[in-house]
Amino acid sequence: MDILLSNFKIKISEGLFQIDPSSSKLGDKIIASSVDMINEIGFEKFTFKKLGMQIGSPEASIYRYFKSKNQLLSYLISWYWGWMEYRLVFETTNISSAQVRLEKSILLITSNKKDNLFIEGINISKLHQIIISESIKSYLTKDVDIANKEGAYLNYKQFVSRMAEIIKEINPNYKYPQMLLTTIIEGAHLQVFFAAHLPRLTNKQKSPDYISDFYINMALKSLKK
Repeated sequence: MDILLSNFKIKISEGLFQIDPSSSKLGDKIIASSVDMINEIGFEKFTFKKLGMQIGSPEASIYRYFKSKNQLLSYLISWYWGWMEYRLVFETTNISSAQVRLEKSILLITSNKKDNLFIEGINISKLHQIIISESIKSYLTKDVDIANKEGAYLNYKQFVSRMAEIIKEINPNYKYPQMLLTTIIEGAHLQVFFAAHLPRLTNKQKSPDYISDFYINMALKSLKK
């Protein structure tokens, strides 16, 4: 897989940046360091001024790449779902059973493993934690329609659409594939968050795969013909 990732590049909508951060060393540093900082202090306390101090660059230089920290968050979330789509394709290719592909896809969504993996300088484990705790803030906003036009959710939509095709293979008559998938995705993220911070809102189990097991069971029961 390391060979495959050597030329790996995720496509991000041009509406999510002023200058493509992947086009320069400073841009790469902005992205990698913002992941580290948002994961450490949270999105509310994160500012371009703090990021500039962290990377040793003027705050104004960051604004050349992103018009706001919200746009930067949308970029990171879009990058994450592009990466997830790549993993989805990689891990389900050559599997003939649609049910097995669905189960593997749900495991991909619900897993909270902390692999020490860096892609394009981004710490994937830290980015995953940001998705769990911060991503909902990118669309529960009054500017959601503007962000949508800018392509903020395109990679997320593509990921859901690709999984929806698997559901249609299992049960072509199922009416709610996107609803089921977004319920699983957002619900799984909330369950991980609840387990860490609000345990009385979930049912934490000893098995590390209990969230995956719950949503796989829910999905298969929903798709019974």
